[in-house]
Amino acid sequence: MSPNPDAGARRAGMREVAERAGVALSSVSRVLSGHPDVSEVMRNRVRDAVAALGYEPDMLAQSMRTGATMTVGFVVSDISNPLFAQIGLGAEVRLRESGYALQLANSMSRPGLDARHVRLFRSRRVDGLLLSLADEDDGESVRAVAASDIPCVLVDREAPELAGMSAVLSDHAAGMTDAVEHLLGLEHQRIALVNGNPRVRPAKERAKVLRRLTRGRPDVTAQLRQGSFTAEHGAAACAELLAQPHRPTAVIVGGNQILTGVLRAIRAAGLRVPTDLSLITCDDVPLAEFLEPPIATVSRQPGEIGRVAAELLLDRIAGAEPRRVTLPTGFRPTDSCARPL
Repeated sequence: MSPNPDAGARRAGMREVAERAGVALSSVSRVLSGHPDVSEVMRNRVRDAVAALGYEPDMLAQSMRTGATMTVGFVVSDISNPLFAQIGLGAEVRLRESGYALQLANSMSRPGLDARHVRLFRSRRVDGLLLSLADEDDGESVRAVAASDIPCVLVDREAPELAGMSAVLSDHAAGMTDAVEHLLGLEHQRIALVNGNPRVRPAKERAKVLRRLTRGRPDVTAQLRQGSFTAEHGAAACAELLAQPHRPTAVIVGGNQILTGVLRAIRAAGLRVPTDLSLITCDDVPLAEFLEPPIATVSRQPGEIGRVAAELLLDRIAGAEPRRVTLPTGFRPTDSCARPL
């Protein structure tokens, strides 16, 4: 067996990083820990030195010295949703820059698992938690989070008991308002929303907008079908709507996973978009741009949601006060919407 050329090679330490970057040892520590009070110039110099030297922190030694594990837990309601995968990636990239590893726990849309995962991560002494709860109204989940003594950031979730926690939220009302007003401008009088779980913030906000914009409009009928963020719910709810004597002339889909089932129901009913039915979806869907016509979308940037969530958590770990950041949504109209016949 040939000898390993790297055998016995001494691994670069923080002192070498500091010397190469031309900064104090304490400055390297502050950059690697994600401390917010570091200039961008110094941060870049340290990162360049880390990359050049191939520096890797001794996590065990650091944990024994500081009590930090350099790990962050992410409780996700449903990792099969591409949206959460993109949020997780955005968070993981930012956390890795500060030396943290991201551990994922999937609740499979079951609130009881949320509470269990929070307690498990706490027992493993993670340094912080990102939380996208399956049910923000579930008492056990909320109590488990509230009782946690580690920094937490809510990812597009709200609960009165958790109002003092950091959170990154999406302005669902803005994009949804533009979408509904677009349909009203095309003179649609029968609009349906096939929504997801009504016990989480995105679905709550989308339903609230539809109700608000159609309230006091006797010429407009708005229908709401709430359920799970699944293709099965989308297919069943849309099939029921399309079987009505006066079916909707426009359907808004409240989630990318629901869209698959809605498209299945539209095809089964022998209808065409937009000739027979105008269609809007919430959240971008991979390959949706290749559908004919491309589907109008209420969009957001999941990677940015994850990055901001990680930034907020790093700030909390460093001792900063909790804060909330609301990120924009937008509406992208396409030829999937037309005036009803």
